[in-house]
Amino acid sequence: MRLALTLCLVAAPAFAEELPPLGPAPAEDDGFSLMEEGAKLLLRGLMSEMEPALDEMGKALDEVGPALQEFGTEIGPRLRQLVAMIDDFKNYDAPVMLPNGDIIIRRNAPLLPVDPDLIPGPDGRIEL
Repeated sequence: MRLALTLCLVAAPAFAEELPPLGPAPAEDDGFSLMEEGAKLLLRGLMSEMEPALDEMGKALDEVGPALQEFGTEIGPRLRQLVAMIDDFKNYDAPVMLPNGDIIIRRNAPLLPVDPDLIPGPDGRIEL
């Protein structure tokens, strides 16, 4: 009997190492997978709430699109002329609003003098 008890006590650690653990084995990435699942659920909820508003915005842009394109074709050339006249925004001071509501934008860099002979005449020709 002592021999049997001694064998059981000696063999117990060996059996304990070979037995599979009870329940599922804890994975090392469980924390990250739970965070990923939570983020996915959050984003799905946000998308489901935003979808009707995005659909309405898409419809509104489809309706306004042709008008915006026409506006761009009309304003485009005038905007290019304005940018050519302004030259560089660094040449101007910050706008100042007067008490009467007028806005003055002063030029801080002087313009180069224009040769009066190079100014086109009323017929559009330049005298050389």
